[in-house]
Formats: sequence, structure tokens, C-alpha cells
Amino acid sequence: PALSYTWLFNNGTLDVREDGRRFVSQATGNLYLAKVEPWDVGNYTCAVSSAEAQRRARGSPTALTLRGDGVMGEYEPKIEVRFPETTYAAKGSSVRLECFALGK
Repeated sequence: PALSYTWLFNNGTLDVREDGRRFVSQATGNLYLAKVEPWDVGNYTCAVSSAEAQRRARGSPTALTLRGDGVMGEYEPKIEVRFPETTYAAKGSSVRLECFALGK
């Protein structure tokens, strides 16, 4: 069944549409934050639901904190590709492929 991912921030629903810095992948459920700000500090919880199965589940909260020294260090670029070798689609249907790169 199709899954839908939502993130909670300090127990309230995180509205990623308000801010172009945040994005939730509906393929993986991952939450991405660009340019973390002090007001992003708090607890994040992933909630997964399936309308077909009529079920919901929540993960454990994950705390986001800022380092006091403001230094994160250098990270080598990391590119992950997780596409299947072959993707099938019916004629006239839509297909979404996602690609992400991380690094500095």
C-alpha cells in the first residue's frame, strides 16, 4: 500500500510548504533541511500513514541541536543513487525519480 510521510516538530505538524528550506521525500520519508537556523532546534518525529490499510505509526523523536562552536567540519560530497535497474511505467502515466547530493 502507498505510504504518506509527515514530520512533527515539537509535537505539532511541520508545514514544509511555508519554508522552501525544508522538504519531505514521499519516496523515502526523509526530511531535508537547508541552512539550519536557531528556530529549527527541537524534536522531530516521523509519522507514517497508509490510507489503504487505515493505519498510522510514529517513530521516536529525534532532537536537533546546534553546536556551540558553530563548526561542522568539511564533508566530502556524497551522491547516492537508489533507483532500481529498471523502472516500469504505463503509457501516459507519470513517473517521479528523485536525486539528492550532500556535501560541502
